[in-house]
Amino acid sequence: MEEAVSAAEANRNFSQILRSVKEGHSYVVTSHGTPVARIVPTKRSSALSDAAKSTLMARLRTQPVQIVGPRWSRDELYEE
Repeated sequence: MEEAVSAAEANRNFSQILRSVKEGHSYVVTSHGTPVARIVPTKRSSALSDAAKSTLMARLRTQPVQIVGPRWSRDELYEE
C-alpha cells in the first residue's frame, strides 16, 4: 500500500523515504492534496544487466592492451 506524503514532507525527509523505498515501501507525493508523483522501488532487470555486461566484456576482449611507460621487473616492484 502506498503512503501519501506532502511535497514539503518528502523534501524534508528524502533520505529516510529513500531508505524506506529500498525496503519495499511506496509513496505518493502530493501538492496541496493532489497526487503529483510516485516514489516506488525499481525493478532490477537481470536480463538488461546481463546484456550490458556481455557487451562490455566483448568490447574489452577486442581492445589491445596499451602499456604506458617502461615495463617494471618483479624485482623493481618489490625493492625496499
